[in-house]
Amino acid sequence: MASMIDIGRKKAVNRKAVAEGHIRLRPSTLEAISHNTIKKGDVLTSSKLAGIQAAKATAQVLPLCHQVPLTSIEVDISILEDELVARCEVSANYKTGVEMEALVGAATALLNVWDMVKYLEKDKLGQYPNTSISNLRVLSKTKGGPRHGGR
Repeated sequence: MASMIDIGRKKAVNRKAVAEGHIRLRPSTLEAISHNTIKKGDVLTSSKLAGIQAAKATAQVLPLCHQVPLTSIEVDISILEDELVARCEVSANYKTGVEMEALVGAATALLNVWDMVKYLEKDKLGQYPNTSISNLRVLSKTKGGPRHGGR
């Protein structure tokens, strides 16, 4: 039987989590992103917004996650030599951690990038031999103040 963990007796404390992931793209695609010449529009802005929206909706896609009232969400995307890095930082004052919200935010930002640039990434057969999302991970999480082992 599947069930959501009972957090009813836990105290609400400040919590923060940071997650990031990478998407490998062709150099020409990265150049088009940086020059804002992608057909669907501004990849960086829309991917940041997609990540924010997704973090807020985490409980809708992960059925056993609690609906956490997030107090802040930041999504940042950096362009590197052969990839983009999406980083999502979320905060809440609640009874359970927010690392899943950070992961969903980062992952969705990357998926939005892929959706917007896929026409540039396909090969002659319509496949994506070089495009990949990787290294999706939680960089850090904190809980409470100094008495709780966090910041």
